[in-house]
Amino acid sequence: MDPITILVIIAAVIVVIFVLIYNGLVGKRNRVQDAWAQIDVQLKRRYDLIPNLVETVKGYMKYEKGVLTQITQLRSSIISGSVQDKAQANNQLSGALKSLFAVAENYPDLKASQTYQNLQDELENTENKISFVRTSYNDYVLDYNNAIQQFPGNVFAGSMGFKRQDFFQAPEEAQEPVKVDLTSNDTTGPQSPAAGKPKVQKK
Repeated sequence: MDPITILVIIAAVIVVIFVLIYNGLVGKRNRVQDAWAQIDVQLKRRYDLIPNLVETVKGYMKYEKGVLTQITQLRSSIISGSVQDKAQANNQLSGALKSLFAVAENYPDLKASQTYQNLQDELENTENKISFVRTSYNDYVLDYNNAIQQFPGNVFAGSMGFKRQDFFQAPEEAQEPVKVDLTSNDTTGPQSPAAGKPKVQKK
């Protein structure tokens, strides 16, 4: 076999390897993007549900304006910014909603409202869906990041524009259940269902 033929074969093998690696990385990146799109759908659904929740509860929870203001402010953060920004805003919003639902236990009329119950169920269902798709997304991100950092992908990834993706993470405290402290005996301030309301703490 003459040298030219050998060189052609070697070049062909290199091209095939390059194409296989490139297509493999594209497929992994597309799975990451598709999984992220599913998270984004649920974040936007939560974004759309929150105004209705705030409007429903504010007539009952006249002394909980701070909680409602915090939820309203965090709402806008979950659909803008980087993956890390959205993850942080989502985690903070989850905590604020848990606080709101815990405080709502002191308002029997609110708890009896079918509109409130429906919104609570929808938000909790959305939270569960976010948790589920986050797991899939992070699995795909791990697979993709490994592919561009390990040989032979790391040889080509940088020059082909493949960059590391961020995980959509929940801090440890966001994964823990809310602990409601009913021992508060504070009698200061206006007498209302909020006087002596439970303190929401993390275990």
